Amino acid sequence: MRKVYMDNAATSYPKAPGVGAAMANYIENVGCNIGRGGYQSAYDAAGVALDTRERLNALVHGPGARNVILTPGATYGLNFLLKGLLRPGDRVLTSPMEHNAVLRPLKQLEQAGVQVEYVPCDGRGVLDLERAGAQIGTKPRAVILTHASNVSGGMMPIEKIGPLCRRAGVFFLVDGAQTVGMHPVDMAEMCIDALAFPGHKGLLGPQGIGGMVVTDALAGAIDPLVAGGTGSLSHSLEMPDFLPDRFEPGTLNLPGVYGLNAALQYLKQQGDALREREYRLTRHLLARMLELEGDGLRVLGPTEVFNPRAGVVSVDFTGLDNGEAAFRLEQESGVATRCGLHCAPTAHLTLGSYPQGAVRFSVGPFNTFAEIDYVQGAVYNLLCR
Repeated sequence: MRKVYMDNAATSYPKAPGVGAAMANYIENVGCNIGRGGYQSAYDAAGVALDTRERLNALVHGPGARNVILTPGATYGLNFLLKGLLRPGDRVLTSPMEHNAVLRPLKQLEQAGVQVEYVPCDGRGVLDLERAGAQIGTKPRAVILTHASNVSGGMMPIEKIGPLCRRAGVFFLVDGAQTVGMHPVDMAEMCIDALAFPGHKGLLGPQGIGGMVVTDALAGAIDPLVAGGTGSLSHSLEMPDFLPDRFEPGTLNLPGVYGLNAALQYLKQQGDALREREYRLTRHLLARMLELEGDGLRVLGPTEVFNPRAGVVSVDFTGLDNGEAAFRLEQESGVATRCGLHCAPTAHLTLGSYPQGAVRFSVGPFNTFAEIDYVQGAVYNLLCR
């Protein structure tokens, strides 16, 4: 039976060419730590880590390589940012389209005395920009938004929100889990103070490595959540006051760094061609699902085929349990999807797909147009039975 992987929003597969070999090379031929050893292989490994920071900073037009903090992933970075910045009595704005990587830390902070406010979205998950501007004008401590929904694929207007925040003196934090690597992000132009991202999605790298890029202004306002050895200022019991050491205690995931570095090299070589391919695949997927809409199927989120969106199309089988639909797609046709609430319950409430959830199809640049046509046929077969 044919196998079609349509779960790239959870993690990309396959990874970029060279990722596995780079990780194996570190494990088999390098193996040392960085910032601790006074020998050549340690210096060489430190050079790979620095090169990775430089590539990430260039990719998102960040404030500098030292402002790139390597983390275990986007969730860790978002927790670090939110819990390091917000204090009891602060207010923070967000949207109902956020992932639990944002909503759960905010819930914990709310229970500790932080006021969480939501900018409303319509039934397609589109942010009310006018209302957002009014709420930002009340000068909360921070605004945090996803760049793109992991449920609907819809893009948030961060290029408009960022300047509003900058003019109001409000920190702007962005969850780039569904976009970094496959969609342009320009921190300087978009007035982003912090960007968190994983290495294993749009960057086509391995799991367990990601990062956050922070401006100096935001870094100065954050308390480190984790403290420990950095290999620098070892005489002091205080965390260093310089980046990236201030927010990077302990041993980095160096196999992950080597794998991510290889993925970044591949993305650089491919240029915009890889991103354009994913855009085209996404438009094709959306168009194919819309052809079936109204016949036992409802497409969630924005439906304008040529509008920018992440590579995600979620559908609600109105005459069939979504869990059963996902199971049968894999068992009968070999199509791998993600079913449920996608760690985003308030997004499903907004889209009218709570509590039943949805079946999510998500493409990557290594999918093919023939695979998407095959997926449409598999969905059609379910609807006709």
